[in-house]
Amino acid sequence: MMTDGVAESDAIPELPTTAWAVLGMLSHAEELSGYDLKKWADWSLQFFYWSPSFSQIYAELKRLEKHGFAVSRTVVSEDGMRGKRMYAITESGREAASHWVNHSPVEAPVLKHSVMLRAWLGHLAEPERMREILTQHIEYTEKMRRRAQADADGAEANPDWAYPSAVLKWCVRHYEAEKEFAEDLLADMEKLARKRSRRKAAGKQFSEDSH
Repeated sequence: MMTDGVAESDAIPELPTTAWAVLGMLSHAEELSGYDLKKWADWSLQFFYWSPSFSQIYAELKRLEKHGFAVSRTVVSEDGMRGKRMYAITESGREAASHWVNHSPVEAPVLKHSVMLRAWLGHLAEPERMREILTQHIEYTEKMRRRAQADADGAEANPDWAYPSAVLKWCVRHYEAEKEFAEDLLADMEKLARKRSRRKAAGKQFSEDSH
């Protein structure tokens, strides 16, 4: 039986998600260099997944070639002095990527939020420092929202980028919500800081009265 061009009896290798992301980027073009892939990852993937380093991209390209999902060739510059390796997805690579998109299990996203962790340990923080941390995070979310919006607007003009454009619009809303949540958390932290200050003042007064 065939599923998305892949026989069920064929073993699809267990690849890291980053490998599927790189293979997926290759599916959007005839050929891409490692530099192109890094630029595309910085342009889109970073808003909802992450942007792998050059070394990670090349490691995944090597893995994809090993499995026959990608091929490469060296393109020499006109002066004959420089060569650039270009990568292309193979038919089996396209089938494998389609199989992964359609049939891999729906995994819960993993949230590793260092700002939330530091706020969770707010009883150990100086109130002014916690205010600075959350304010910086709010500024970051607004910066990312603007960048995602600009990239979504750019992608929307190209019919070939309809799906990435839709995801980027989701990212815009994500950062809008993240900013709102951080502002609410900052307000809660301010209230807790005032309560802590009152308790500290009351304890100091009690100590003075005891003497």
